[in-house]
Amino acid sequence: MKLGDAIPAKYDLRKLRVLGSVGEPINPEAWMWYHKVIGAERCPIVDTWWQTETGATMMAPIPSATPTKPGSCAKPLPGIFVDIVDDEGRPVKTPDGGGYLVIKRPWPSMLRTIWGDNERYLQTYWEKFRNRYYVAGDSARRDKDGYYWIMGRIDDVLNVAGHRLGTMEIESALVAHRLVAEAAVVSKHHEIKGESVFAFVVLNVPRPQEPAAKSLIEELRAWVGEQLSPIAKPDEIRLTDNLPKTRSGKIMRRLLRSIARGEEITQDMSTLENPGILEQLRGGAETKKPTARTRVKAAKNAKVAAKRVKRGTRVKRVKRKVVAAKSRRAAVKAVRRKPRGKK
Repeated sequence: MKLGDAIPAKYDLRKLRVLGSVGEPINPEAWMWYHKVIGAERCPIVDTWWQTETGATMMAPIPSATPTKPGSCAKPLPGIFVDIVDDEGRPVKTPDGGGYLVIKRPWPSMLRTIWGDNERYLQTYWEKFRNRYYVAGDSARRDKDGYYWIMGRIDDVLNVAGHRLGTMEIESALVAHRLVAEAAVVSKHHEIKGESVFAFVVLNVPRPQEPAAKSLIEELRAWVGEQLSPIAKPDEIRLTDNLPKTRSGKIMRRLLRSIARGEEITQDMSTLENPGILEQLRGGAETKKPTARTRVKAAKNAKVAAKRVKRGTRVKRVKRKVVAAKSRRAAVKAVRRKPRGKK
């Protein structure tokens, strides 16, 4: 979308039959562009919801069989039992009511533990609702037709002046603007409202300079207020050429959160596809010196990472020894089976 329709127009896309979408939840504006420009309004879009932990797609429309809605991952696939519950674990029955996305029954490819840290596995995925559900960590809503809409990670839901806002909702409102190609929203501490909305925006036109940039930012704030509510207006918007993403296309919101709050980035960035974008994203914001607590946390993370690497190396070494032993045994057996030649 950012680069326009000229690049896909250079290729013959008539052989395409089905389009897929994975990674970040696709917003309705991007869905329509994908449908019209890439699929020529004839290819069904399979917008999926799944996780590495689930081992397989959990919700998706069945091509040419399930009617699709722009931005929705449709309904659970056969054999998958998904629900939306509130903070107490009660099912949310109200249409478009949001809550925690959970899976109610086991499925064939589910994650069963975290190697070397089963306690962390139980705390992360099960203990929230007393081991009744697998907690995906995503927030979602279900419309009156039973279609699911992923709103983002639970820890990305903002609490602005007592109002719970999904980052996905604000991002979709921003992308619906004619000049916006992509957006990412994070929270920032606010003394009065508790949290404020901080948005990083990628345009589909060259990034303007002052005072045009300031004028556009005010226009975008007003636009979000019209699309959603004045409460959802971003307090700050930073225009950028790109967003920090992993090589698989996921936006690294934890980095954006650190930048928005003026904190030093201490997280692992080994999976970041474009490290050079971080300087532009900072936008001249002052970086706070790391506190003693932050330094201790960073040191602890580094130690954990080192242990994992060491443990992985040890396992690989053991595996190599096992393979070598098997090879030697196989060679000995082959020699024993070999018939003796005549004298």
